Formats: sequence, C-alpha cells, structure tokens
Amino acid sequence: MLGGTQFVGRAVTEAALARGWEVTVFHRGHHAPRAGVAELIGDRTADGGLAALAEADAPDAEGHTWDLVVDTWSGAPSAVRDAARLLTGRAARYTYVSSRSVYAFPAPAGLPEDGPVVEGASPDSEDGESYAHAKRGGELAVLDAFGDRALLARAGLIIGPWENIGRLPWWLNRIARGGPVVAPGTPDLDLQYIDARDLAGWLLDAAERGLHGPYNLVSRPGHTTMGELLDACVRATGSDAELRWTEAEKILAAGVEPWTDLPVWLPPGEVYDTLHQGDVSRAYAAGLRCRPVDETVADTWAWLCELGGTVPQRPDRPSPGLTPEAEAALLAG
Repeated sequence: MLGGTQFVGRAVTEAALARGWEVTVFHRGHHAPRAGVAELIGDRTADGGLAALAEADAPDAEGHTWDLVVDTWSGAPSAVRDAARLLTGRAARYTYVSSRSVYAFPAPAGLPEDGPVVEGASPDSEDGESYAHAKRGGELAVLDAFGDRALLARAGLIIGPWENIGRLPWWLNRIARGGPVVAPGTPDLDLQYIDARDLAGWLLDAAERGLHGPYNLVSRPGHTTMGELLDACVRATGSDAELRWTEAEKILAAGVEPWTDLPVWLPPGEVYDTLHQGDVSRAYAAGLRCRPVDETVADTWAWLCELGGTVPQRPDRPSPGLTPEAEAALLAG
C-alpha cells in the first residue's frame, strides 16, 4: 500500500488485514500506520525517496515481492511513473485509485468508461497540473508500466470514516450543533458517492479476480438523496437541527459556492451530471455493492466522536463548509 495511513489508503489497509493478507505500508512517516503491517519509510517526491521499495526482497518464484500495489496518489504524475516503473517487476498487479474527473468536461449523464478523457495529460509531468490532468497522467503512468495488469479505479465522491477532506464531517458537525440549518436545493436530489470501505473491498476483490482497465467506482445515481443524507446526519447525531430547504437560486445569488461551501451538493446542470450521474453498470456487474447511507453516516459520526469532533485535514485541500455568517444571512433572507 503506497500511503495507507489515511482515508482511502487506510480503508484498503484495514480491509486487507481483515482478510488475513500480509500488508506492507510505504509512507512518509507523518502518521502512524495501522498495527499489524510491515512499514517502509520514504518520500516518493524526493531524490532517492523510493529506496526502501527498491531494496525490498523478492521472494517468490516469479520474482514478486507483492501480489498487489494500491496507489491513491493525486499529485504530480511523475511520482506515479517512478513508483510504477520500479515496481513493475516486483508486483503482480497495480491498482491506481483515479477519479471520474479524468473525463473531458462536461461529462454527460450516463457516461461510461470509454467516454472521452482530458487531453494533454502526461505521466512525466512534475507539478502544476490540474486535478484532472494529474489523475489522468497517473493513469497513463500505470498503464505504461503494468499494461493489462493495471486496474484504474475512477472514483467519484468518497465519504466514510477516516475522511480527511471534510465533506461529510462538516455536515455532521454542523447538524450536531443544532438549530436551523440551511439545506440546499430540494431533498429529492439524487446523489452518487461511495463509502471508502466499499471502494476498498471492491478493489481487493477485483485484484483477486484479475480485473484490469478502467471502472467507474461510485454508487448508482440515486443510491441516496440529499434529503436522506441530511436526515441520516440528524438521526446519527441525535440533534434538534431543523433542516431549512433553500432554493438553489437563492443560494447561488448569495455567492455561496456549491460543493465547497455546501459540501456534496450541486445544483442540477453540467457539473451535477458530471459528478452525480455517471454510468456504473460495469462496476456493479463486477460485484460492486454499496452499503446504506445510514450506515456510512452513523459510522462516520462514531469515528468523529472518537476524535472529539476535530477531523484530520489534508494540507493540500481547503477546509469545506459554509461560514456561520453566510448561513445566518441565508436563513434571515
């Protein structure tokens, strides 16, 4: 596991250990790994930072040290390139957690895996890439090194325990405070997402079956709705929060940003279709199953409570959420 101490990497590590797999975690040492793993320290962005991987023994008959590599990197594609090239003879398979952002925007509702992707991405890019180009560059790097031994997991919105982006945690903490809460748009708006644990379980199943190529990895559109998600937050927290459903037009007119100021939510339109209306039939045919939203929300709240409500935040991502002042203005209007 490249990474393996936070969010998706942590979920994959937990799922693999639960299956009795032997897990090696390669990371920078900023966060403690899960007990029970072998640990390698290195910084893939530094000169010589992959030395610990290069020095690992290769004990099996095929010369493989590992049956599977899982990589969640979202920075410069060159870091994926270097790791994949180093590991091509040391690992049997390579799974790259990519993103549905690799599709050319706007991605129409129902777009499958063979839809057009962003142009100009390169596995050799060092920095300065957009998120879409960085993820597509990472895909190209893995395909170049592993070919049909590579699985590209094009995830969409990911939530659940260990989330260090802050989207669902923001809603849970806000609703836990109680009182009137701005609820955006209409409660029947379909959402598409995946619990990190369901993503992790599918990735491991897919590796065992030898699946390769791209898969859109999110729930079916309408697996839940915005109303069901927020109602689940109210139930999980035991809050007296009152959801005040507010028209999208009013929210936008106030300068409030969907997705960032009001996490998860997007008003109907091109961006909504791109992020909440993707075709996932291939993944479901290959065994993807997504747990009920109530379970994801309740487990995330339990995790938050263990942390005292303060969640880890990725330093390369801004903290999401509406300011109390902006919310008060919307409620007053």
